[in-house]
Amino acid sequence: MDSEKEPALYGIENSNRKSKDFFGKNQFNSAFPVSLACYMRDTGAKANYLFLNDDLKVESKEVPFDEIFNTQLPTNELHFDFETKYLPYQELAYDDIRGIDLVIKHKEEFLRALEVKLTVLPDNATSKEDESKWGSEIVIRPASTSYCALGMVHSCQDVIGEVRELFEPVCHKIRNWSNHDEILNKKEDILNVLDEFQERYSFKQKPFLLQPIWKTEGVNPALSENAFDIFVWSDFALCRPFLDKSRAGAEITRYLRSSARLAKILYELSTRGKVNIEEIYTEMAFGLQTDKEFAMNGKMTREYMISPRRVKPAISKDVLTKIILNGGEKMLSPERRFDQSVYFTATHLFEEQNDQE
Repeated sequence: MDSEKEPALYGIENSNRKSKDFFGKNQFNSAFPVSLACYMRDTGAKANYLFLNDDLKVESKEVPFDEIFNTQLPTNELHFDFETKYLPYQELAYDDIRGIDLVIKHKEEFLRALEVKLTVLPDNATSKEDESKWGSEIVIRPASTSYCALGMVHSCQDVIGEVRELFEPVCHKIRNWSNHDEILNKKEDILNVLDEFQERYSFKQKPFLLQPIWKTEGVNPALSENAFDIFVWSDFALCRPFLDKSRAGAEITRYLRSSARLAKILYELSTRGKVNIEEIYTEMAFGLQTDKEFAMNGKMTREYMISPRRVKPAISKDVLTKIILNGGEKMLSPERRFDQSVYFTATHLFEEQNDQE
C-alpha cells in the first residue's frame, strides 16, 4: 500500500466526489457499488439484468457491463457523478428534476442515469427461511419512479404520437387525478393501458436501477464467502412490482398510487411534451406518506430476482482487497451495518495479505 496516496475505490478515477468522500455516511453505499461494477466490468464478470419479457414477466439474463454503462470506453475514461442531474431529461420537465444517484458521462456526453440501491441478503423477512429463499428488501423513493418515467418517455420520443394515442382515450376522461374515488373507478383502465404501453414498447427498455447485494451468514453480520453481486433492473422491469400489486384491494395503496402517477406522467408528456413532476407527486398523495414511494421486502423481490446468483453471488469477499485502496477501510464507520461487515472483513483480509508478504 502506498501511504502517500489518498484512500480510494477501484475504477472511480473521475468523479464529482473526492476520493476521501467515498467513505462518508450515505456515500459509501453508492460509491462502493459503482466501484464493484467497475471491477466486475474490467474483469469480464457480467451483470445480472432483470428485464421485461413479451409476457410482461421479469426475467433475468447475464449481460456485459458495457450494456449497463452504455459504452465500450475504458473505465478510466468515464466520469462518475453522484447525486447529480441527468440533463437530457430536464427538457421534459417544467420544474427541476433534481439529481439521480449516478450519472455516467464521457466528457460532455451523457451515457447513463442509474439509481443505486445497495441491499443485504437476507433481509429480516426471509432470514429465518431456507437459504434458497433468502431475498433482499428494496425501498423505492419518488425520485426513482419519476426518473424511471422520464427515462421511458425519453426512449419513446420517436413514437411519442403513438404513446399519446394509447393514453388519451383513458386519461382525458379523468377530471381530477387527486380524487380518490375517481382513480379507483378508473383503476382497471389505468392499469390496462400501462400494461399495453409496456407490452408494446418493452423493446425500448434500458438499465435503470443498480442493485448490488451483499450476502451475510444469516443474521450474523459476517460476510459470506460468496459475498457480492450486482442485479440491474430495467426501467420497464422496475414498474412490474407496483403494477402487479396494484390490482389487489379496494383502496389506493402505495402501489396503485405509483401506477396512477406513472400514467399521469406518460399522458402529460405524450400530449404536452413537458410535465411538472413535483406537482404530480404532491397532488397525488392520496393521504399516504410522500417520502417513500413503496417498499418490497425479500419475499416480494425474490419473485422477480429469479437467478442462481441471488442464492450464490458471483463475487468472493476477497474482492475487497482489490476494490478498497490505500487504506480506505480505515475510514469506514463500523456502527453502520454495511460498513461494519466490510471493515472487519477487509481488515482481516489485508492483515492476511501483509502476513503473506
